[in-house]
Amino acid sequence: MQRIRDSNTIIGLLENGELAQRLTNEMMDTLAALQEHTGGRPKVKAKGSVTLKLNIEVVDGTVTIEAETSSKRPKPVHGSSFYWLLDDGSLSTQHPKQIDMFGGPRDALRGFTDVTHG
Repeated sequence: MQRIRDSNTIIGLLENGELAQRLTNEMMDTLAALQEHTGGRPKVKAKGSVTLKLNIEVVDGTVTIEAETSSKRPKPVHGSSFYWLLDDGSLSTQHPKQIDMFGGPRDALRGFTDVTHG
């Protein structure tokens, strides 16, 4: 009679080996999401987890094992935009209490001297 006494063998046998592959996929997807979240920036941390839950039921000397896999991954980081809220409820990119010293946005080429053509 063959006896199974180590968890690696049990996990490898569950669901005809499909559980091990599903767990591997969950782990690889989580690692990829964490790497993407850090964006290659130094000292940026990202945390996640992969969980394997085994539900075990014993009845009349038999054992049924059902496995569940899940993961927690960081949510994607999105930038933010800053505006001022005006009295009428509209938004502005300019501070409402500051005087516009230059008459609004200017053309980037205004006042440009082309040194190659005089």
